[in-house]
Amino acid sequence: MIKRSFFALSKPKLTYDLLGSDQKAPEAIPVPGSLTLLLPETIDSTKQALITQGDAVKKGEKLKLYEDGTDYVLSPVAGTIRGFDSYSDDFGNTATYILIKPDPSKTGEEDTVGLEPEEDLDFANANLRHLPGALPFATLADENTSINTVIIAGADTDVLSDTCQFVCTAYADEMVEGTRILKRMTQVSRIFLTLPEKLQTQANFGSVQILKTDETYPSTLPAMIMKDHLGTELPAGKTPEDMGVCFIRAEALVSLARVFKTKAPVFEKVVTLIDKGGNKQRLTATLGTPLSKIFARFNVHINDSDRIIIGGPMRGFATYTPHHPVVPDMDMIIVQDRDTVTELSNTPCVNCGECIRICPANIPVNLLVRFLEADEYEEAADKYDLQSCIECGLCAFVCKARIPLYQYIRLGKHELLALRADA
Repeated sequence: MIKRSFFALSKPKLTYDLLGSDQKAPEAIPVPGSLTLLLPETIDSTKQALITQGDAVKKGEKLKLYEDGTDYVLSPVAGTIRGFDSYSDDFGNTATYILIKPDPSKTGEEDTVGLEPEEDLDFANANLRHLPGALPFATLADENTSINTVIIAGADTDVLSDTCQFVCTAYADEMVEGTRILKRMTQVSRIFLTLPEKLQTQANFGSVQILKTDETYPSTLPAMIMKDHLGTELPAGKTPEDMGVCFIRAEALVSLARVFKTKAPVFEKVVTLIDKGGNKQRLTATLGTPLSKIFARFNVHINDSDRIIIGGPMRGFATYTPHHPVVPDMDMIIVQDRDTVTELSNTPCVNCGECIRICPANIPVNLLVRFLEADEYEEAADKYDLQSCIECGLCAFVCKARIPLYQYIRLGKHELLALRADA
């Protein structure tokens, strides 16, 4: 179906941020008066919910919507359920948010759910999936997925971010211990750690094999790591997991080590904040903490039309509420002043060819976007390589017409999957 060469000759010129040598400890954000937990399951009015407003919960308690529910969240605090309702993600998928009011008086062992951690994937999938770093135990425990290679992301995947580098440097011992635990769980012997080739660190990563990544973006994205370091090109429409490769955040392994050490879930997430002036702040926040509490702590005032980006500038997505919570896979938050936000446009493509020249997957983006704008997703995949896109965002970065190409492509992939699922 896809006949073009996967990688083009042109090289993008953006470079990753490198972690500085003088790194102070992250600032801890106090637990707020209300936490928001996002549960990827839809409310069904025909079923009897397992949770109700006013229910008392313990720290670490598993919360499910229904008896036959397929997912869960863990309460980061002891407190009371204030309520739950539906929300929509950036693709319009409906899920559920749960509001928890912490009770500061409940800090004893009787208010915390203890764990007896087992080095077993089924146990981990049932109890440890939503810790900081978003451990991919659903994938690792899936009998239909055969993972033979694990790659720990110590090199950040977006520009401006150095969160993963910080975790590897500051918590190296715990990361290595988490890697040992994961290795015993999965029986996967082929484990690598990506690190920037110019990163100066004295951390000891034990027997983990190091993959030194180039400073040029997008060299740390999964498809590029597989091509440059494993000698495997990711086929169109396939995921690394389809090819037996699982990418894991370094922080996820730190969380795993802490759970086995403390015999209790952990909920403190490392996040990097870049404010309107470009100043970088490192912090830790409890999962479920509204972003507004972080902004208030660092005196970041949010005006109408300011942009809040979760993730980096190339691959992140905008949220339109400062009440969006801290979630397990959130490494970075960027706040852009409304006067500096680049305006997107519905201007037709001017055929300058910049998107084609910079695309690392050699996709004819100027033609692809025409089909995406017309909602012709099957044609976009069959004729113009929609599924070959590695989602680096470089095409949107260089677009002279300011067309939101990256967003069109992400939406196109989502809609294509939905169409094929319905079929």
